[in-house]
Amino acid sequence: MTSKSANSSDQPDNFMETWTQIDDPLGSLIPMPEYLLSALVAGIPLYLLFYMLAFKRTPGYKAALVGASVALLLAVTIWGMPISMAISATALGALFGLFPIVWIVVTAVWIYNMTVESGAFKIIRESLAALTDDRRLQAIFIAFAFGAFIEGTAGFGTPVAITAAMLAGLGFNPLYAAGICLIANTAPVAFGAIGVPVIVAADVSGLEVGRVSAIVGRQLPLLSLIIPAWLCVTMCGFKRSLEVVPALLTAGFCFAGTQFVFSNYHGPYLPDIMSALATIIGMVVLLRFWKPKNRWHFPDEIPVKPNAVFTYRKSEVIRAWSTYIILAVMVFVWGLVAFKAFVKPIDGVRFAWPLLNASYNFNIVSAGGTAILLSGVISALIMPGYSLGKAVACFFRTCRQLRFPIVTIAAILGLAYIMNHSGMSSTLGLAFTKTGALFPFFAPILGWLGVFLTGSDTSSNALFGSLQRTTAEAVGVDAGLTVAANATGGVTGKMISPQSISVATAATGQIGKEGNLFRFALKHSIAMLLLICAITLLQAYVFKWMLP
Repeated sequence: MTSKSANSSDQPDNFMETWTQIDDPLGSLIPMPEYLLSALVAGIPLYLLFYMLAFKRTPGYKAALVGASVALLLAVTIWGMPISMAISATALGALFGLFPIVWIVVTAVWIYNMTVESGAFKIIRESLAALTDDRRLQAIFIAFAFGAFIEGTAGFGTPVAITAAMLAGLGFNPLYAAGICLIANTAPVAFGAIGVPVIVAADVSGLEVGRVSAIVGRQLPLLSLIIPAWLCVTMCGFKRSLEVVPALLTAGFCFAGTQFVFSNYHGPYLPDIMSALATIIGMVVLLRFWKPKNRWHFPDEIPVKPNAVFTYRKSEVIRAWSTYIILAVMVFVWGLVAFKAFVKPIDGVRFAWPLLNASYNFNIVSAGGTAILLSGVISALIMPGYSLGKAVACFFRTCRQLRFPIVTIAAILGLAYIMNHSGMSSTLGLAFTKTGALFPFFAPILGWLGVFLTGSDTSSNALFGSLQRTTAEAVGVDAGLTVAANATGGVTGKMISPQSISVATAATGQIGKEGNLFRFALKHSIAMLLLICAITLLQAYVFKWMLP
């Protein structure tokens, strides 16, 4: 491990204190294997997060603030980082959390809230529900495809809350409505909220975001391909699933293929949105030429009559979907290299960060959140019965709605940055090098654990992204692979995180039955995690040609 100085080469020596990271500050205290004691101490902020979230059920923002505070204290007292530098590193992380991360999250949820207020979301929901009454196909349309669409545009628990409530409202067994949506939500999580998890993974690890996106796009589609079949078998067994093989193949290949193409050739911003749209369109086309011979419903479900015949005109449906069509087009344009080059002369400012060998880029024009904001402004002008005044009011309500997630994101990024800049992440990474050649197998497990603790692939990537790179470089494997594996492993932990479980039970009227849903999802979570672990290990040593 190469020691790093906090001094910046482009600043005069008297501008700041000079300090060098120490990888094993406690190594000489007692006879223990190298890095072990220091790594155990470096993990204290993470243990606290685990305890507060999993056992004390502390709100996420409070747990994140405590974790960041303890990490700052350890950085100063054990790793010897000057307090001014420690505060500066924590502030830089929090600022990156606010922009561009929170900027994307707030604008994405704002657009979703506007569609709900204008009534467009009701038309979108009913247009999907009207396509078929077969429970297997409804699960694919709503839990898998539409859930991925919402994950791509909003994320942060929104898709499970919406799709689980929709399925329960259509007559699904409540446990299956919640469980199916949790399982389905694995496919899009890594690229959720316009690619925020991958953007954060690349930033904290210091890797190029396009390469991390491409590697995630060469792991996750292998899982996405089989999730429609996985959902169906979970619901009705293997034999009844064979009756809808054309639908399972169509959904799997449409989603996985589009996810691969956009993650590899465009970036992390659009894989979810475009994969969901491709799946919905593919399924609609399929149902024009094919229908299952036998419709399937849950044996114990009470038949639910449709609320009303679908009477919306095609023009109304198109107008309802137009908000998200505009969003997809705007984000696509913003992701183009030519566009970024065009706006570069006017794209904000980049400046050296005080006391650290780091910089901060306030690229307001090319930021993904700005594309979403402009999409919302355009949409507000064409939504029936809506206006810019209502849109502005909705924006401020959205900010208030997300006030606690905003604090959580800023605190988690502050925690990640202080651990990275102080050397605590390096210490943990060097300890993990003791797993040797098997580390690629364990890399996804770290992501899984992080998402279980925090409920967020973004937070997990912030916590472990730098550690993944440090360890990979030490054991001699591709750092991009293990950083990406943190994101893909993390998606399998989403379905059992306390946050997701609580959202799903609340949406389906099962408050107090969280234990039942956790047991339902746990076996699926572990099975998918082991699959990602095997894929990562093979890509590290056997199928290296799969990596960009």
